Amino acid sequence: MADEPGPEAGPVRQREKGAGRDLSYPPLPDPLIVPVYDNHTHLEIADGEQSLSVAEQLDRASSVGVRGVIQVGGDLKTSRWSAAMAAREPRMLAAVAIHPNEAPVYEAAGTLDDALAEIAELATRPRVVAIGETGLDFFRTGPEGHASQLRSFEAHIDIAKQNGLALQIHDRDAHAAVIETLLRVGAPDRTVFHCFSGDVEMARILADNGWYLSFAGTVTFKNAQNLREALAAVPRRLLLVETDAPFLTPAPFRGRPNAPYLLPHTLRVMADHLETEATILATQISSNTELVYGRWDAEPVTVTVTEPEPDTSWFGGLA
Repeated sequence: MADEPGPEAGPVRQREKGAGRDLSYPPLPDPLIVPVYDNHTHLEIADGEQSLSVAEQLDRASSVGVRGVIQVGGDLKTSRWSAAMAAREPRMLAAVAIHPNEAPVYEAAGTLDDALAEIAELATRPRVVAIGETGLDFFRTGPEGHASQLRSFEAHIDIAKQNGLALQIHDRDAHAAVIETLLRVGAPDRTVFHCFSGDVEMARILADNGWYLSFAGTVTFKNAQNLREALAAVPRRLLLVETDAPFLTPAPFRGRPNAPYLLPHTLRVMADHLETEATILATQISSNTELVYGRWDAEPVTVTVTEPEPDTSWFGGLA
């Protein structure tokens, strides 16, 4: 397939540097005793003063008890990259999709149907275990793009159900519309709200439907009491954890480059708020993650990834 990376491929986009932003990677946290998985990350995006290769990212993660990641695509290029890299890297599984903010772009170009057809094909690839991130975003896309987003979202739901895959949802300023859509068309058996951003009431609606809440570094922010209250309001069997790297770096390193190896910070804040031990919560979340996506060794890799070099092209971000 055109534009598909080989085993030597590195990150394909560069995050915007940002004036005054601290571009140094934070130090390694203390390792977790019980390992967990980062169920949503973007290793296709290079960041930092000295960008880390994919192998370096995963080596750092492994050293602190993050045993694997779900690498998430947001357009055709990054979805191809995610599927190809997961096929070669035993610590990585893939999710593929057209991000809701990208759907109107494809629609305007007259290529959304073709893009959705390719996502459906990528969904059949080895070690592709989820469709995502898909959903609705009424923050970055105005009313003129909502119809395209909804059409794309419904198509992704159908692809997930047809292939028996999990669904990773991007929901920004669109809580009611996302929930209405899932209830109307029928959600896949394993539906995950990536970077959950709702309140207690929304969390209970999700829990009532058996949908998973994935918490990112935002749950560690001082002004995110609503997220911590939502965290405590749902059964622990529905909790997942993620980085959304290179975005949403947890406290106390907010604003600096994020990476899967920083996941222990988020896990420990979640455990503290739930008044439990990090080892107990990690055990639960690790089990939850495997129930949603399967085991990382369920399908063999084809080739081991070599050390990649990041691309220097500009990237504004899809978080």
